Amino acid sequence: MSKVAAADEPAFRMSREDYRAWAERQEAGRFERVNGVVVAMAPERANHNLRKFRAAQVLDAAVRAGGLSCQVFTDGMTVEIGDSDYEPDAVLHCGGTLPGDAITVPDPLIIVEVLSPSTSGTDRAWKLQEYFRLPSLRHYLIIWADKQQIVHHRRGGDGEIETRIVAGGEIGLDPPGITIRVDDIYA
Repeated sequence: MSKVAAADEPAFRMSREDYRAWAERQEAGRFERVNGVVVAMAPERANHNLRKFRAAQVLDAAVRAGGLSCQVFTDGMTVEIGDSDYEPDAVLHCGGTLPGDAITVPDPLIIVEVLSPSTSGTDRAWKLQEYFRLPSLRHYLIIWADKQQIVHHRRGGDGEIETRIVAGGEIGLDPPGITIRVDDIYA
């Protein structure tokens, strides 16, 4: 059986099935599997956790206000891409309710990552590329934990990715046809 690589140990590859079985046995910690290698995630800081919580609340409120058939999940739900299993900070899924025992979101429409010192580069470059490999993904929101700033990457109808930096006001997320306020995430 493979194991998580510590800083001074070589990395071991793990199949998705082995990773899931291993992850279920862990008493603590947060992990992702990147290109088959299990990566431990650093403990969250308070600002990171608050932004993640508020982002999920704001998305959920917008979905409810719009009467949409969508679900908002926080981290813990997995997004599978190739040989990787990521746990975004928040995910919006539309088009039917996922089963209660689901552990993956197969077709996310919106993915949210809150930046932390240890993952900033990965979230802004590697995961940007990875997440848009998903045909269903239309919006990727990167939220700064320590300052009021959100980068909104949006896939247009022509498939092109448009990027906008927003420090206040509203962000239109169409589809699914909702609007969120930056100030609400930083309230």
